[in-house]
Amino acid sequence: MSRATPAADDGGPALELLVHGVGGATPQSMLDDPRTVRVTGDETAAVFRRTEDADAEDHPERYRDRPVPEAYCWANLTSGNGARALWLLLLPFMVVNLAHWMRPPARDSARAVRLYGVLVRLVALSLTVLLTATACEVALDLAAWQCAGSAECADGKSWLGFLSPERHGWWSAPGRRLALAALVPAALTGLLWYLSNRTWSAYESQQPLGAAGDEDEPDAPALSRPGFWYGRRLVARLRAAHTAAGFLTVAAAVTGAAARHDRAAEGTALDALGWLLTAALLAGAAVVVGVVCGRGRSESRLDEHLDRAVIAFLPAAALGLLALSMVYASWERPGWASHSTLPGDRTFGIIALAQGVLVVLLAGVALVLRRRAHDSRTALAGLGGPAVALLACALGGVMTGGVAQRVADWLDGSGTPGASGDVFEGPPPLLTWQASVIPALLALLVPAVAWFGWRTWRTARAEEPGLLADYPGERPDAARSRRIANARARARLTDRAPVFLGIVGVATLLLGAGALAGSWTTGEVPGRAADDAPGAVASAADTAQALGSWLTGLGFLLFVTWGRRAYKDASARRTIGILWDVGTFWPRAAHPFAPPCYAERAVPDLAWRMNTWTGRTAGGRLVISGHSQGSVLAAAAVWQLPARTRRSVALLTYGSPLERLYGRWFPAYFGRPELTALHRELRCWRNLWRATDPIGGPVLPGTNVDRGPLLDPLAFGRTKRQPLPAPILAHSDYQADPVFAEERTALLDELTPALPHQR
Repeated sequence: MSRATPAADDGGPALELLVHGVGGATPQSMLDDPRTVRVTGDETAAVFRRTEDADAEDHPERYRDRPVPEAYCWANLTSGNGARALWLLLLPFMVVNLAHWMRPPARDSARAVRLYGVLVRLVALSLTVLLTATACEVALDLAAWQCAGSAECADGKSWLGFLSPERHGWWSAPGRRLALAALVPAALTGLLWYLSNRTWSAYESQQPLGAAGDEDEPDAPALSRPGFWYGRRLVARLRAAHTAAGFLTVAAAVTGAAARHDRAAEGTALDALGWLLTAALLAGAAVVVGVVCGRGRSESRLDEHLDRAVIAFLPAAALGLLALSMVYASWERPGWASHSTLPGDRTFGIIALAQGVLVVLLAGVALVLRRRAHDSRTALAGLGGPAVALLACALGGVMTGGVAQRVADWLDGSGTPGASGDVFEGPPPLLTWQASVIPALLALLVPAVAWFGWRTWRTARAEEPGLLADYPGERPDAARSRRIANARARARLTDRAPVFLGIVGVATLLLGAGALAGSWTTGEVPGRAADDAPGAVASAADTAQALGSWLTGLGFLLFVTWGRRAYKDASARRTIGILWDVGTFWPRAAHPFAPPCYAERAVPDLAWRMNTWTGRTAGGRLVISGHSQGSVLAAAAVWQLPARTRRSVALLTYGSPLERLYGRWFPAYFGRPELTALHRELRCWRNLWRATDPIGGPVLPGTNVDRGPLLDPLAFGRTKRQPLPAPILAHSDYQADPVFAEERTALLDELTPALPHQR
């Protein structure tokens, strides 16, 4: 039975601030009214009210028995722009950024925490080098060196014909072909810099509320610190370093080819210049690594300072070295002809080895941190960050390998790159080895998927007999019971995701190490390396190579196709927006080219709105009501409020992943101690959850915060109130449950000064 809300004279006006979840929602649907007006904000993110409530503060007598509803709509921060669908191609950067935030909690291990951040940033830097090296492989090695250097390959390709040595043109010299082709990866690096700089100006430059109080205490939760949602300085610094790394990678590819030729003719001035350029490139690489490792996040204060010398000088110096390398390679060298592949053939092996070593070191640091602050709920026993970092490297390898494989097949036409007697060597053997282990990885995952499916079926069958106990007086219905039991069992799959990710991570690490060892020991693609093996082994190697090459190409084409479809199709764009809603909640602490963090705009928006409204109404009561990902934004915004404002704010969450997902995967920020601290600091908090919800769950079991599991469906069979079968709502439409209005009213009652809060 719901209780009446106290009159405005007793507790001041009441406001309900609604925050939607992933996928977005319109203000009309959130406020259940087709007539809405924007109260504050812009086209990207704004607060809306119903038209009749626009001047609610001037007429408090109208709202004695109900709160004023407001809707904060933030969908355009992630999925409103079709061009953002192209960010899907930078998925590895987003994933490695998540690894930074997955470290185990450790309040007395500052050095280990810093080392963890440094290792993640180095993994992120290796992904930038990998992307640029792949662009160099495609543009310089496959197109300008191998294909343009062969009359058979360049024949019929008008866009490559002017580079062919058969034409004897100015651009036909190998060094000039490489210098011209270097513009492609250099332009890609420039594009990434531009996108990062533009989003940095829009997101990382938003001023947070800057609450004063508990955030300055040593043991205060990290999300309450005033600089947590203000990564302006670090992102600018990392952007300069990664841009310089991209330019230096291109310069190394151009310089390496020319220097190899010059070293064969010892004692020349060009040989000395090549050594000087190589030394300069190594020095530049050392500076880039130093910049990446030198500074982490500044969260204890609003850090307005920018390292302008680093931001301006480092990319410019790297671009200058690239220009010098292009001039150096373009110098006339009689008798120089392109053959075989470029000397950077082992570059991908070095990158893969470095990534493997970094991930193993990251796992060691994570285990050290976990031992100092053990929590049985932490996903993968604290190894979630290393596993996700490894997944980012694997995604980068699949995408880059798919590009190289498909471009090689396209350039070689009807031939097979690397085949005996073919003038076109194709991509480095490691990329083919990595593609060849994909079928083995899929073969290992099939039994795991089957096991999870069997466990889900067993759980559903065990749930059926006792299900009617939740619906006393209802008549048995086997089909209805089965559907409800299946929904509850499928919802529990979320809790088994860490096990599946662990299986994927171990298999990926072992198979990746095998691919690296195979490519370095044989120097050949798997099919050619198995020529002398027994027939069955050779056939299996050829099959794995062909199938793996096809799968990597298919995977990359799916990324491109999905991105193009999302650019034109609003529904597909919303689907990609959901991925970004989950993956880009966290600031860009590891990779500056990752999709931008929408929370650096949304959290300050919500904090500013709550703080200014409660201050303006002088005694007004506010319930911030968040669904799904909106509950995470709501909690993060409440953490940013001053203590005096928190006393006027209540938190209502429903379908919330705060503990079930964020608490397990990001324990340093949403662990049990942090959520308990938030509960103590808040006047009141309620969390609603369902057993059929695959995302939401209890937040603080054993406290008065959680209410659930709520009945879903609301009625088992047909009743007078529900003459038609009630739907299984799972993660959606929590407002349809009468408990929602009851708990909202109870929260407003608890905020009334006449009812002091009992801690």
